[in-house]
Amino acid sequence: MSTAKGLAGVIAAESSLSRVDGEKGELIYRGYDIMDLGQKASFEEVVYLLWHGDLPTETQLNTFKAALVAHRALPSAVLQMMRSIPHEAHPMAVLRTVVSGLALADLSADDISLEGARKKALMLTGVMPTIVAAWERIRNNKEPIAPRNDLGHAANFLYMLNGEAPIDEAVTALDAYLVMLADHGFNASTFAARVTTGTLADMYSAITTGLGTLKGAAHGGANQAAMEQFMDAARRGDVDAWYKEARESGRRIMGIGHRVYKVEDPRAKILRPMAEDLAQKGGQGQWYQVAARIEELTRQDDYFVDRNLYANVDYYSAVVLYMIGIPVDQFTCLFALSRIAGWTAHVQEQLADNRLIRPKAQYVGPVSREFAPLSER
Repeated sequence: MSTAKGLAGVIAAESSLSRVDGEKGELIYRGYDIMDLGQKASFEEVVYLLWHGDLPTETQLNTFKAALVAHRALPSAVLQMMRSIPHEAHPMAVLRTVVSGLALADLSADDISLEGARKKALMLTGVMPTIVAAWERIRNNKEPIAPRNDLGHAANFLYMLNGEAPIDEAVTALDAYLVMLADHGFNASTFAARVTTGTLADMYSAITTGLGTLKGAAHGGANQAAMEQFMDAARRGDVDAWYKEARESGRRIMGIGHRVYKVEDPRAKILRPMAEDLAQKGGQGQWYQVAARIEELTRQDDYFVDRNLYANVDYYSAVVLYMIGIPVDQFTCLFALSRIAGWTAHVQEQLADNRLIRPKAQYVGPVSREFAPLSER
């Protein structure tokens, strides 16, 4: 019996949410190309699209936005609990714990009907930015800022983070980032959430599973690692020398290469010029210049050229997030604020036609061993 290590290439289920074509470099949400959605649609429109199958009309969008706004506030008991968490705790660990804790206050937490799942999806998508922003302030000995009802999803998050109205360029960049990370086929965290849902566990359990999986450095933590490498190269003072030393030491160039894409990640095509534009307008050009130079060096390196390894979504998203003021160790939380749209859509899709996900493992251990009594071992 042949095996597919890491389930590579194995089709585990059908989905109508997103299609990833690694050979062509295409990402499709419900039939719409990410190159269109990433530059023309708001995050709220994309969440609606993933959950309902079609882009909303103006009336539908306004109603949907109002419903999200209604779920932004954190219960006082949850805020009190967050204040008791050690300030050194990793933001993703806090987000994972608080999302799990929200189930304790929800008397209908175990309602796994489609209607129940939709209600919980709306609540979690609305409240997660508040959790992330509140923790950033709490760990810095600042009082959390209540959400504003007159701001969009991205703008409100930045307001809660900093306490002041964000600039338009930052809102546009964050909104586009949220759109582009909203779903990506059966990636590790999405698949994990679906496996949890397949057992008929509740929505909170599924999203907690997704958050725990996303926390890994090989998945959601890659954009943080990419920014840390840019900082390291900047401290070195000579990017070319840093790159030479990194390659000679066998250090991995973070954000270059993708498990699926064999051509350029389509999301990188949007993020690269966005990063350049932010650098020109915000006076932080060094970060774009460092990233652009390292990418240029990889395109001159046979190792990356021969293996078709290009900049992925993590590469320039790291620069974008840093330039709009997101702390580096919060990057994965921002990934989660986007991917909650896809996770909850996949949970609903799994519930609509559920089957327990139970793959086989090929046993390669010893066989026919004789049991010896304890006195003879």
